[in-house]
Amino acid sequence: MKKLITTLSAATFVASSLMAMSINASKVDSDLSAISYDSKVWDGIKAQEVILYPQTTIKLNDKTANKLNAANSAKKAMVKAIYNDKDISFLIVWPDKTMNVQTGVKTTSYADGFAIQVASDASNPEKLPYIGMGSAGRPVAIYLEKAVQGFYEPDGGGNVFYQMNRNQTPFFDDELKAFDNKINMVGSNNYERAFVSEGFRSMTEIKDATKKASNQRLGYKNGSWNGTLTRPLNDPYANLSDGKIAVAFAAWDGAKLGRDGIKNLSSWVAVTLDGKGADEALVKATNEVVAGDAEAGKAAAVANGCTGCHQVSAADPINYMAPALMNVGGYTTAGYLRESLMEPSAVVVPGYNRNSHKNYAWYMVTDGKRTSTMPSYSWLDEKSMNDIIAYLQSLKVEVK
Repeated sequence: MKKLITTLSAATFVASSLMAMSINASKVDSDLSAISYDSKVWDGIKAQEVILYPQTTIKLNDKTANKLNAANSAKKAMVKAIYNDKDISFLIVWPDKTMNVQTGVKTTSYADGFAIQVASDASNPEKLPYIGMGSAGRPVAIYLEKAVQGFYEPDGGGNVFYQMNRNQTPFFDDELKAFDNKINMVGSNNYERAFVSEGFRSMTEIKDATKKASNQRLGYKNGSWNGTLTRPLNDPYANLSDGKIAVAFAAWDGAKLGRDGIKNLSSWVAVTLDGKGADEALVKATNEVVAGDAEAGKAAAVANGCTGCHQVSAADPINYMAPALMNVGGYTTAGYLRESLMEPSAVVVPGYNRNSHKNYAWYMVTDGKRTSTMPSYSWLDEKSMNDIIAYLQSLKVEVK
């Protein structure tokens, strides 16, 4: 098993330490509407390191996938950003030893891919949306790109014939070659999707005119994937022109059957538009390391029943009564952890496992609203609260 980055024997955090990590978007004059990962415009742009941690909220009902992902480490990604008066573009590069492309031939194979999530409103840095799919009243825009072989989608004319798997056609030899050639002519090998989401079961694909203004690309070279996203600075789903920009990154590994919650992801990262100044409050909130004694926080978590419901390490027995907290310190902000302790129903984490006993659900549904069964710990004194958050921030694996 991978050890925790933070050893609790030396566990007093520096008071409100600020690592001051943010991504600086350089101003360019170039047209960004059609750029890709190998465009010359990226030359000379400084890259920022972003760590992607294994998501371990729930254990899927997939024995093979669980085994393949049992000892995942964190991944180091490098991110660049540029913008002009109209658009903003991101380039993310992350290591992957194998190139996995979804072919559609088997239902047990999965693709490598990435996603970039943008907070629709980052004006309140202490109340950023839930990483993954937003939260009620705090929507996000999500841009997904997967590595796939050529495919065809109807263009509105109603012709779905070329969506057929080549192995299911009635063609052989020259006729099958002609079918493949037609796919190459009219099809696409660029699987990109955009979504807006405001919490559990609310993810909705964006198909209006704004989708045409975004552009995603993905390419593999030298043992790494390279992904780009270009989107307007301002559209109905997120206004980034005011400089209050929070983004998060995710990557899937098809070799490990990565999909849905089997992925590596970052916490929120602040983005600064060059020449417009940093949003200091946002930078501080996304980098805050809470003052606290993690050793005392671990003891307080046990004493207050946290470990009775939450699994906090891979060595612990699986507990279906609440989301697992392994790596929670890697992909959450201090503000999110604080809010979760004080207002558990503010964000109800999705993914309730079907193996849970019906009497131990981690949320209840009343009039369509999900309410956490976790009690509020707002009554804790400030020191105990900070100690527990410091402990939770220590829960993350090594970077490999």
